[in-house]
Amino acid sequence: MDHHLLAIRVFIRVVETGGFTRAADALRMPKATVSKLIRNLENHLQTKLLQRTTRSVAVTPEGECYYRRTLKWLAELEQMEGCMTESQSSPQGVLRIDVGGSTARQLLLPALPDFFARYPQIQIDLGVSDRQISLINDNADCVIRSGPLADSSLIARRLFNLSWVTCATPGYLARYGTPRHPAELEQGFPLAHYRHAANDRIQPLRFVEEGRQFEIQHRYQISVNEGGTLLAAALSGLGIVQTLSFMAQPHLARGDLVSILDDWQPPAEPTYVVYPSNRHLSSKLRVFIEWAIEHFA
Repeated sequence: MDHHLLAIRVFIRVVETGGFTRAADALRMPKATVSKLIRNLENHLQTKLLQRTTRSVAVTPEGECYYRRTLKWLAELEQMEGCMTESQSSPQGVLRIDVGGSTARQLLLPALPDFFARYPQIQIDLGVSDRQISLINDNADCVIRSGPLADSSLIARRLFNLSWVTCATPGYLARYGTPRHPAELEQGFPLAHYRHAANDRIQPLRFVEEGRQFEIQHRYQISVNEGGTLLAAALSGLGIVQTLSFMAQPHLARGDLVSILDDWQPPAEPTYVVYPSNRHLSSKLRVFIEWAIEHFA
């Protein structure tokens, strides 16, 4: 790659990540190389693009203008190159996708043989966790996540809706009884709660009655920050849990878990494939998004 073009790409990544170290990690190159490329670019332009401090990197007004112009130019260049090469070869390269563990195991992985049959030149680096990631800082091309979007710079394409189920083991219900209304859960029924990995916040059990949503959260026996482990807690008889239906369905079918309070379950939660809006959509990412929407529809 031409060194000037490489320097522009590196500059864009430094601006997006907010630091030389994070940009170097994302680009998988030494920090010294990143610093040298930026220095050479500034010397070439005879303009200060970045204001460096001991703790952070700030973009100068000239750097902000240069960032916006080069980002648009680079997107147009990549789009033109894509049009020239796409008809001659199939999409290829490494695609970095981040997804929750249960969604990966039970929904995405079983479907991927079809994707690889269509696009054998694409490799996937799959990141699996229940934490909410930053697409830029974590260097992911896209994520598959449910819930509201906090970042307006991201684009979300709906894949499917996930329904909820509240359940416990037959042994648990034999010991504590079966609640007939969600309010009864506050009267001595041990619960197992999901705890968000990002902020340690406990997610209450959510229910709906006559169009009104309400939450149940009282003293729990155990909380866990990973969905599969929460289901394991329920299977161990540690408490009533509220989990996604597709995760519990095999255990419900075998009778290892029993669904309760079905009439009060919260609305299904939409799940999206999410990717940055401020970057050119590569052919490998575009075909994955199109395939995912088609497959899960």
